[in-house]
Amino acid sequence: MSTMLRQNFQDAIRLKKVGYPWYTGRIAPNEVGERNNLYLQRKIGVDVSHLKLSPDMAGWFKWLPWKSRQSSSSSKSPPDHSSPSSPSPRLERDSNSLASSRVNSPKLTSCTFPVNISSSESARWNKLYDACICHSEGDLEFVEQMVSYLESQPERFRCFLQLRDAVPGGAIVSELCEAVQNSHCWVLLITSSFLKDPWCIYQMHQALMEAPMANGRIIPVLKGVDRRDYPRELKCIYYISITVQEEGFMQVKETVMRYLRELCKNACRNMD
Repeated sequence: MSTMLRQNFQDAIRLKKVGYPWYTGRIAPNEVGERNNLYLQRKIGVDVSHLKLSPDMAGWFKWLPWKSRQSSSSSKSPPDHSSPSSPSPRLERDSNSLASSRVNSPKLTSCTFPVNISSSESARWNKLYDACICHSEGDLEFVEQMVSYLESQPERFRCFLQLRDAVPGGAIVSELCEAVQNSHCWVLLITSSFLKDPWCIYQMHQALMEAPMANGRIIPVLKGVDRRDYPRELKCIYYISITVQEEGFMQVKETVMRYLRELCKNACRNMD
């Protein structure tokens, strides 16, 4: 093989290695031009003044400097080790701020709005009665007025009144216990007759056993009794003192309402 053919063959191999497979390897002196010859000598170290290029290379020298600039700029830029789908720093900041705003913003649930204790899904209906009225027989007239007041309210409180709602023929002990268990709150009308009635004391103890921590379920109502006679078992529970009948009834209503609202709100939180 002559020296020119050997040089042509070696240049062809070098051109193909750098990614230009359309070189034909044919000999044609001075067809490329002095300017492009110098450019290729500087860039890839190949003297192409003695080479003939295929028709596919038309316009190649216009495209090569652009390709060279692009490759050089990409080689100068630092390598990007992140995945192609990774977001830009600005997008990351925006997404982080959006996520933090979602975390810090209050969650709107059904518990955020005022609780309706009379709705069909209210936890109020888990028991038969809203309030069990514990009283002595001597205070029946006063108790009937209080029950009438509570049951006539828009909330339609369901009250257990022993002489009215107890099952005829049922045992007193079982009836009193069931009344306590089936009621949300227990209104204890503490009078002198109450303190002397063993069944009233028994029902008071049942209520304390049912809710030893009180939690607003036990509502003592003091009427005509000195504070010194207040039962020791109830010393840790605030009572309602009846001075004006209408105001006392309103306090009982508000106390029952407060407990029912809290009950429904807690049940709503557990569901969420």
